[in-house]
Amino acid sequence: MPRETLRGEHAPDAAGAGGARSRRAPLGVAAGVLSVAGVAVSIYLTVLHYAGVVPACPASGPVNCEAVLSSSYAVIAGTAIPTSAAGIAWFVVSAVLWTRRFSWVQLAWSVIGALTVIYLLFIEIVRLGAICLWCTAAHVLTVAILLIALTMRGRGDGAY
Repeated sequence: MPRETLRGEHAPDAAGAGGARSRRAPLGVAAGVLSVAGVAVSIYLTVLHYAGVVPACPASGPVNCEAVLSSSYAVIAGTAIPTSAAGIAWFVVSAVLWTRRFSWVQLAWSVIGALTVIYLLFIEIVRLGAICLWCTAAHVLTVAILLIALTMRGRGDGAY
């Protein structure tokens, strides 16, 4: 049975549209939390870059954060700005987007992030022959956000 709001309007009950949306909300919240975690990882990498400190990570063999983070690819081309600063920006925008009703914007932003991850993985594996665990953490968070967006799109959440 619908309940009345403060303005005297009828609000949908748990079985109505409001109930369906509340069951979907945890995915959006999860994407927001993953975005905030991505901000934290990216800030950590950016601070280390400017401090000139190597992150806590293996420094030899195929897992070698130092090799990745000291390469020319660790900064945005033609600048001294670390790529992790771009990660901060991407994850902040992602976190803000996930505070809004799901739409094509979150999906498009997630696809942009995933395409960037594919490029960065190519650089790490093919060009450098090493991966960075901290970078991989950011990549996993980005892919998880994309999977949430695809799941929500597949369920028909939001407006298109």
